[in-house]
Amino acid sequence: MKRVESRPTRRSNAIDLSGEATRGRLAVLIIILSVWVGAIGAKLIYLQVVSTDWYKTQALLRQRKTVVTDPTRGTIVDRQGRQLARTVEAPSFFILPYKIQDANKLSEQITGIIGGDTRALAERLQRSKDSKAKFAWIARKVDDTQAEKIRALAIDGMDCRNEPKRFYPNGVLASHVLGFVSSDNDGLAGIERSHNEDIRGEAGKVDVEHDASNKSYASTITSTNEAGTITLTIDTNMQFQVEQLLMKAVQSTGAKSATAVVEDPRTGEILAMANYPSFDPNYPTGSSAELRANSALQNVYEPGSTFKIVAYAAALQEHKVTPQEPIDCQYGAITVAGRLIKDSGKYGVLTATEALAKSSNVAAIKLGLKLGNQSMYDYSRAFGFGSKSGIELPGESIGILRKPARWSASSIGSIAIGQEISVTPLQITSAFATVANDGLRIAPHLVREVRDENGVITYRADPAQTRVISVETAQTLRHMLENVTVNGTAKRAQLDGYTAAGKTGTAQKADPKGGYTNKHIASFVGFAPVNNPAVVIAVVIDEPGGAYHGGDVAAPVFRDIAEQILPELNVNPDADAQPETAESVTRNDKNQTDSNQVTVENTNESLPRVVAPGKNREETVYVASANRAMLMPDLRGKSVRDVASICAQMGIQLEARGNGRAVNQFPVKGRKLALGQTVRVDFSRSD
Repeated sequence: MKRVESRPTRRSNAIDLSGEATRGRLAVLIIILSVWVGAIGAKLIYLQVVSTDWYKTQALLRQRKTVVTDPTRGTIVDRQGRQLARTVEAPSFFILPYKIQDANKLSEQITGIIGGDTRALAERLQRSKDSKAKFAWIARKVDDTQAEKIRALAIDGMDCRNEPKRFYPNGVLASHVLGFVSSDNDGLAGIERSHNEDIRGEAGKVDVEHDASNKSYASTITSTNEAGTITLTIDTNMQFQVEQLLMKAVQSTGAKSATAVVEDPRTGEILAMANYPSFDPNYPTGSSAELRANSALQNVYEPGSTFKIVAYAAALQEHKVTPQEPIDCQYGAITVAGRLIKDSGKYGVLTATEALAKSSNVAAIKLGLKLGNQSMYDYSRAFGFGSKSGIELPGESIGILRKPARWSASSIGSIAIGQEISVTPLQITSAFATVANDGLRIAPHLVREVRDENGVITYRADPAQTRVISVETAQTLRHMLENVTVNGTAKRAQLDGYTAAGKTGTAQKADPKGGYTNKHIASFVGFAPVNNPAVVIAVVIDEPGGAYHGGDVAAPVFRDIAEQILPELNVNPDADAQPETAESVTRNDKNQTDSNQVTVENTNESLPRVVAPGKNREETVYVASANRAMLMPDLRGKSVRDVASICAQMGIQLEARGNGRAVNQFPVKGRKLALGQTVRVDFSRSD
């Protein structure tokens, strides 16, 4: 039997070696895993701690759409602090573009409520959808009624946010002074434009967040910061009275338009600046550019005889004439360089005072000839003609005043009587204010001060002052101009209880093709009281029908304005009772038969009727007078806007509760009110 020898194997040794390898591999794997986990941890630390702000910013950039909203513009107030322009919250609607099913249908629905171009809106919405935009406005700054109708559409993906909207509580009042703003809340005219940077404010924003599929899941709005406040020199009550009287004048004379400027000659402050027809700055697109133009400083006209004060002032200052010096008016005709110029009457020898009262062209031309071209030009410039006044409004015209080198041989005869020169109503007002202020010209201005959002004054008016004529010359000329209202062409400018002075003007309108048309501009510029003038008032009426002389058409408007505002300025009467004339009897009879007359307790005097702005312009809502009672009107049934307008005109403060129409008021109708008193009015939509 063969013997088999056993051989030792290396199995146990192999097993041992294999265990060592496994342990080595495990160690390597652990090291690798440790490094990998460490790297991940380090990365996480880097992402979560070191770079967290950067990644959050990048995420927001991809997930958020920011839409800038209009800033909250500052407030504009009158000299008494009454609001003329403020910002209110108005609903604006936007939609998530991916939710738009039919852009045309949606546009028809929206424009059917708010108006506008349906096609343009549809194209804009479709572009927003096609470009996968995250946000699209469909209706901005709508009123409450429109907002309710839009909400009733229940459009999928639509949302609403309040935006600041410019609101003029008095409607048309002082619209040419205030101006208006664009849909983006930028000033486009008036104070809104000239002081846009002072009151524009800081814009807000709407942030819309969306997911990876571009679906919105949240939106936030950042409020705007309101800007400062502008205080104007105008007085709301005076402005309203002037506008009402201009409207009455245009309607009674059939004129094309009318303009009036009221200035305090001692400070250069404009108390009122009005044009009729006017426009509502709340709805500027509903009026023409011509209607929105401020005629008081943008439209120029030949001033006619009101410009004669330049020749008389210069001749008095240069000692070329005295008030009682006789002037041969040559029976109403004079020839200058072959051009025959006539008077309206055949006057013989008149004193300079009489010649001014009768508005003799011959006398004014003779004074101009004594002065010479250069002197006449220099005084015209000194009075402010041919240059901007510097008033804080855009678009002011310099008028037309050519240099003497461009004058013809007969120009001195034309310019002395207010022809071959064009002025603005503001310029002629400022010139008369120079005479009223003892020969010192103070630049007219509309802004008293500007405050920032913290109430800190950043601007205060400091108008330029220029000596034009001496005190003696100004005082002499003032009394010569007083004679115009007593014995001359402006008898209808006489005031009850106050002395007045001024000059009439009746100018033919120039024909663009040369020569003159048969249309006229009637004007009167005057001041009162004579010895210590508190106001200068210019009235310019364009193309009156029927009577067209300044003494017949414009002088009575001056009288009505002055008699309204002088008591409000607490100016004491300085004239004895005027003798009774046929005109004064007619005026008294008219007041006594006025169906809207209101009599105040313990007096038999009639108070002037004041009509509130609004759709029904013939509705008497209150009666105001500085030294007499002011009665609470019946405000029931009126809108918040109309009530706010009425209270602003009366100089009382409104505490409004609710929305809709007025249902209750405190005090009740007929109660006496004090200037600045707060009244409470409850509003409700149920009526």
